[in-house]
Amino acid sequence: MTDAQGTPDSDDVRRIALSFPGTEERLAWGMPTFRVAGKMFVTVPDDETSFAVRCPMHERAELIAAEPEKFWVPPHEAGSHWVRVRLAALEDEGELRDILTDSWQQAAPPRLLEHFRP
Repeated sequence: MTDAQGTPDSDDVRRIALSFPGTEERLAWGMPTFRVAGKMFVTVPDDETSFAVRCPMHERAELIAAEPEKFWVPPHEAGSHWVRVRLAALEDEGELRDILTDSWQQAAPPRLLEHFRP
């Protein structure tokens, strides 16, 4: 649950992710993952201080350059279309929701997208 300073936590990631149509939670690699139509759109590593979301490569470099305290990519994920987000660096739950919504929209099938209103 969002802490006293308004910083979202991993419970907020779970709650918001599961609020999107067609989303299910599955354990993979020892961590919670959230999927829509079988496609993963967010993971929560076991330290629960960050989460990873889908992100087009060209946007990822811009995000990291603009806000390196918030966004980063571990070396083993450098070739992927994912970016990590530090929960403590988020402004509020609204920013968390925006990031998760964007990732969900990248993974969701058209039948879910056409009726979705963020």
